[in-house]
Amino acid sequence: MQSSFGSSVENPVIEQETHTAEELDLPWQVVVHNDPVNLMSYVTMVFQKVFGLTKEKAEKHMLEVHQLGRSILWCGMRERAELYVQQLHGYLLLATLERTN
Repeated sequence: MQSSFGSSVENPVIEQETHTAEELDLPWQVVVHNDPVNLMSYVTMVFQKVFGLTKEKAEKHMLEVHQLGRSILWCGMRERAELYVQQLHGYLLLATLERTN
């Protein structure tokens, strides 16, 4: 039985996203953004817990987030950065993963 659409139905072309090893290894940064919800003391505690920062260093980053709207908390391999972002989201902090240039 012949289809009413004709006999030449094209197969869809599936494009595969490719990345060079260099692209994947580029440093990625974990950025925490300011939000109006979380207390400063809570954010400081989360930074200490997730990144193992001293209280002083965690407070420095917390103040940077509060005053400048964002702070880069970590920079390195993408897989580890993704894990940190996921952990921060688990604590309900607004965090993103950004590629460094």
